Amino acid sequence: MCGRFSLTATPEEVRALFGYIDQPNFPPRYNIAPTQPVATVRQEHGRRRFQLIRWGLIPSWVKDPASFTVLINARAETAAQKPSFRAAMRHHRCIFPASGFYEWRRTPDGKQPFWIHPADGGVMAMAGLWDTWSDPDGGDMDSGAMLTIESNKMMSEIHHRMPVILKPESFDAWLDTANIDVRQAQQMLLPIEDDYLVATPVSSRVNKVVNDDPELQVEVALETTDAPEKTRRPQKKTAKGGGQLDLF
Repeated sequence: MCGRFSLTATPEEVRALFGYIDQPNFPPRYNIAPTQPVATVRQEHGRRRFQLIRWGLIPSWVKDPASFTVLINARAETAAQKPSFRAAMRHHRCIFPASGFYEWRRTPDGKQPFWIHPADGGVMAMAGLWDTWSDPDGGDMDSGAMLTIESNKMMSEIHHRMPVILKPESFDAWLDTANIDVRQAQQMLLPIEDDYLVATPVSSRVNKVVNDDPELQVEVALETTDAPEKTRRPQKKTAKGGGQLDLF
């Protein structure tokens, strides 16, 4: 699964990769958590758009969101058949831009967090779904979930599932719900290549949502010797702008 992620790239870097027509400005986020606003990319009238949504999908048919379980992830293998995700797979596919995500590995001493990020340090695209819930008073709320798949070899050393990561050549097809049906879209939901990501052990400070700073991605020493191989140390970035919820 994926329960925390990060987007620390600049607005210009994100826009350059996804090519949406909007020009949003947003601060770096190092510890994005469920129920918070997150950046997504979707397609509207043949053009890509940037859209903030709530992380934790609420299907349109839910009567009371307060009593509904937060759906932050959807299994790629079964999303097309599940009532909560079936309509979104047909009509509301999106992408979550990310600099990386966090995952925890069970150890005899507890859970060790890892910062999982592209080996080249760039921005990655996590496949997602979104839906709009309307309250009785007429207000609308867009929310979404990330799609996960069985882990590749590298990630399997940490957790048995991982986000579905799309390559740029798949963006158009994934977002084109008008011409690409569910069967075709589902064929794109595969584990990324083993060498695409690297894993860096990090401090347990990431466990607390209030911590949202570059130090979360600084490597820490492991007491065990069987940690996943790390080939790159992430560069520190200085936070810009206001606090963690200035925009996100």
